[in-house]
Amino acid sequence: MSTQPVPAPLLIACALGIEHLALRMGDRSGAGGPVTVLRTGMGPKAAERSVTRVLADPVLGGAAVLATGFCAGLAPGMHPGDLVVAEETRDPRGTVPCVGTELLVKELVRTLPGRTVHTGPLTGSDHVVRGHERADLLATGAIAVDMESAATLLSAVRADGRPVAAVRVVVDAPEHELVRIGTVRGGISAFRVLRSVLPAFFEWHRNVLLPRR
Repeated sequence: MSTQPVPAPLLIACALGIEHLALRMGDRSGAGGPVTVLRTGMGPKAAERSVTRVLADPVLGGAAVLATGFCAGLAPGMHPGDLVVAEETRDPRGTVPCVGTELLVKELVRTLPGRTVHTGPLTGSDHVVRGHERADLLATGAIAVDMESAATLLSAVRADGRPVAAVRVVVDAPEHELVRIGTVRGGISAFRVLRSVLPAFFEWHRNVLLPRR
């Protein structure tokens, strides 16, 4: 009989059907343990409900949690298909530090050569950010915004101490707003990037579960 411990699971949370589809199409061959991809639904309340419910299941009780999907970039020079690795997530209820940021950056650069990876605070919103709101959020130090990551990570650490992280793909940026021509091309680029990120997520998962020395 094997005495090897059962690997802790990984919960990958996204909001939209298109994000869920991209992740389902990704290569899962390098997973270091059980992987669940959860579609939470759009918005912070939906994310909080879904993540809290799933983590109440004893099977996923010790899961590492990674929030992912698309986001809006806040800084000039960002482009659709760029990656954002959060150093922390923020919303009005609190800030959650992310674990293994440097490892995620390294693995994403290796997995997706040529793609720009940005690091910094990822802020939450309860609506799609437009116009002057970008500049207001950028002034707080945030580099990107989405509606679910902050709520997802806050719910995860509230449920139990566990490794958490957030990686988003820019689909909307100051010079490339969704309402402009080129949206479809930018969306396809972001979809392809999200479809390719799983190997980096699995490497993060394996490393954050190593015993601390």
